[in-house]
Amino acid sequence: MKLVLFDCDGTLVDSARLIHEVMARTFVDFGYKRPDVASTKSVIGLTLDIAIARMQGKPHVDEEAIAMTAHYKSIFTGVRDEADMQTPLFDGIKPLIETLAVHDELLIGAVTGKSRRGLTHILEVNGFAPYFVVSRTADDCPSKPHPAMVTECCSETGMDPHDTIVIGDAVYDMQMAKSAGATAIGVAWGYASVEELLTAGADTIAHHPNDLLSHIL
Repeated sequence: MKLVLFDCDGTLVDSARLIHEVMARTFVDFGYKRPDVASTKSVIGLTLDIAIARMQGKPHVDEEAIAMTAHYKSIFTGVRDEADMQTPLFDGIKPLIETLAVHDELLIGAVTGKSRRGLTHILEVNGFAPYFVVSRTADDCPSKPHPAMVTECCSETGMDPHDTIVIGDAVYDMQMAKSAGATAIGVAWGYASVEELLTAGADTIAHHPNDLLSHIL
């Protein structure tokens, strides 16, 4: 048996445009200038309050970052529902998940800095909910790269971290996986560079979802 844990944003879905727009509006509403896209992409994967504080150059989450986090959450759904703010699956993800789901020796899960509500939305609208048997979100665990998301998924499923694969696009995913004792696979279609993923501890890099099959099966 293997446990395969997917990150969400930048790995399953291309959500950078939506996340950046909500982040930019939040910063403007609090009197800051719009951040650039690169700044937003650099923190995707972190828990939201930590991401906002980091974008502000703050060493810790303060009251303003907490208030901005609440504001971000309050406007997120409205922005997501705008016509040009879709979060499509990356090409090849749907057939990948459907292929993995038919293998009884695999358990599929998600480890994400999204909220529980956000992850549930992604899984349900894409028809993935029946396939994902375990998940941890920003509502459940400390932010990546803390290993808790991985270790708790392992505990819930009875799997050993050494039989677990973490698949993600961020340096935080790679660091989390290695801290937990799991295999780390970086994906080249997300928001970090291949060099950054390898430096963060990726055991290998997948350049297309199809590449993952040979590493998992």
